[in-house]
Amino acid sequence: MKIVMLHGINHNMFGKRDPVQYGTITLAEIDAGLQSLGRELGAEVECFQTNHEGEMCERIHQAFIDQADAVMINAGAWTHYSYGIRDALAILTCPIIELHMSNIHAREPFRHVSVFADIVRGQICGFGADSYRLALRAAVSAVRGDGA
Repeated sequence: MKIVMLHGINHNMFGKRDPVQYGTITLAEIDAGLQSLGRELGAEVECFQTNHEGEMCERIHQAFIDQADAVMINAGAWTHYSYGIRDALAILTCPIIELHMSNIHAREPFRHVSVFADIVRGQICGFGADSYRLALRAAVSAVRGDGA
């Protein structure tokens, strides 16, 4: 089972930016944790981060070409306005899990809206770094056909 984890804009700064919202964990630590949990769950997790919207779209296209079993995405601020990324995600035929470390519904009003919401399997937010682990469990479950 191959699962692609897509990290969006500014996520390379985890551990340095706004510890109140994002804690002190680094992106490298998040990725290592996902890959370790993935091995336990029988999944290979490939992680990708970019600050460039076009590169994110190209990586989503590659996930389609490679026939990824599931895609997890924390697009950061792009979540709220990037119809380009939304349209790229809509090409996918596998389950898509949207996730966020912070509770986007308890933050500034512009963050309450996700332009991806109507095309993803589900959304996990507000659990800090645990949002990633919860999302991976949800992705594996979706691929296996467990639950609804």
